[in-house]
Amino acid sequence: MSRWRAICPAKLNLGLHVVGRRRDGYHEIVTIFQAIDLCDVLEGEAAGTLTLEVSAPSIPTDETNLVVKAARLLQDHCPSARGQGARLRLDKAIPVGAGLGGGSSDAAGALVLLNELWGLHLESSVLLALAAELGSDVPFFLSGGTALGTGRGESIEPLPPIADRMVLLGSPPFGLRTPEVYRALDAPLTARRANVTVPRLFVKFAKGNDFALASNDLEAVAFRLRGELVIFRDAVSRSGAEVALVSGSGSTVFGLFRTGTDVSSKAEMLRGEFPGWTLQVCKTIASGVRIVPAVE
Repeated sequence: MSRWRAICPAKLNLGLHVVGRRRDGYHEIVTIFQAIDLCDVLEGEAAGTLTLEVSAPSIPTDETNLVVKAARLLQDHCPSARGQGARLRLDKAIPVGAGLGGGSSDAAGALVLLNELWGLHLESSVLLALAAELGSDVPFFLSGGTALGTGRGESIEPLPPIADRMVLLGSPPFGLRTPEVYRALDAPLTARRANVTVPRLFVKFAKGNDFALASNDLEAVAFRLRGELVIFRDAVSRSGAEVALVSGSGSTVFGLFRTGTDVSSKAEMLRGEFPGWTLQVCKTIASGVRIVPAVE
């Protein structure tokens, strides 16, 4: 098959606890990742050179793009990939700078797609190691579903899938940069690698999908940087969500609702209250990046 399509899902952080600051400058975290069915689509076919086209004109298509970085990393790692090219097109649906992991998912999609397109036959353990080189969230998207993330977020331990939930996403007309949020984090973090103690939230969650203690240590920083986020979060909570949180470092706020809830009507109501915001209804899924043959 000469053309493949990678379906690259977004993620939520169902909770995020910052443990400390590492010697390498990154932060040590404990988080629960959850994949959702809001997806970018990366399509690729064999070509003499490597090119990338993106549907969103604001996203770079050069060597700074994680998709291109993933391709270059494969070429550096695999002699058989050197000299091979691909014509790649990325159709974006996941908002940028939203805490939903779109860029990381696209990078994971590029690894899986090009591994197939170029006939590299790399094992999953090798792809996982390469994913960790690309970024903290990238390894999660190779498996997706529900998972415990530790370290920088690159150490992944699959958890049993949560019961299906409907998701309401609210993306404001602005993004937040992850480095900026972490710099503004005023928790007492020491410049060392902390021993990870899994908080009560994650123990209870793993045993029974208990969202009662769900929290995000980055949320207060995001609220301080952009007060509109807390106003929206509170509105989602009042609409009946089981939990409403900022995802990752923001700027997207999400609410989880039990299956069968009319989330579309709640989204319509919130659109009237928050003009300029993008409201989307999706659902949790138990998978990560997947590739399918591209059909003409």
